[in-house]
Amino acid sequence: MTIIICPGIHEPELTESFIAECLNPATDITINGIAVDILAFPGEGILALSGFHILQFLHDNFDRRRHRLSNKLESPVIFISFSAGVIGAIIAATKWQVLGGHVKAFIAIDGWGVPLWGNFPIHRLSHDYFTHWSSAILSSGEDNFYADPSVDHLSMWRSPQTVQGHWVDQSIGCSQPQNHLNAAEFLHLLLKHYE
Repeated sequence: MTIIICPGIHEPELTESFIAECLNPATDITINGIAVDILAFPGEGILALSGFHILQFLHDNFDRRRHRLSNKLESPVIFISFSAGVIGAIIAATKWQVLGGHVKAFIAIDGWGVPLWGNFPIHRLSHDYFTHWSSAILSSGEDNFYADPSVDHLSMWRSPQTVQGHWVDQSIGCSQPQNHLNAAEFLHLLLKHYE
């Protein structure tokens, strides 16, 4: 399985922090004994909104690693996107699936105002309750998270392990669902569910 990281429009150090603080424990997640790969889309600025460029990045990386993947399109991918990057990521995820790719899940972190529809599970994490409920109008998916107390937008990406909040829905059926946890714990539970 591969996790595709699609950052927003911000300093690259925030994405490095997100991966170091939140996804390093993902090395424990395996599928058929194979460790999870993490690919971070390197596009900065306006390229974060480009589904075309994210899709090209996916094709380039999967072509380079073809010897490690039995079928590059059928290998499951999980998209984790942030802020403006949610726009490009949902376009890329949808197109990847149309091309025959296997999108296991889509996780949008603070993608306020972005409609999210797809033929795959969708989850939202929001920096406050207002963003959480107002995003539900544009499709919320299931098993979502919102920060309580509210935090600033960039905290969700820079340091999700410090963002306390609530898990809403709990339909994925984890053995011990929790209503109050931090954003990193919520993300880990989602990833474990999809392993």
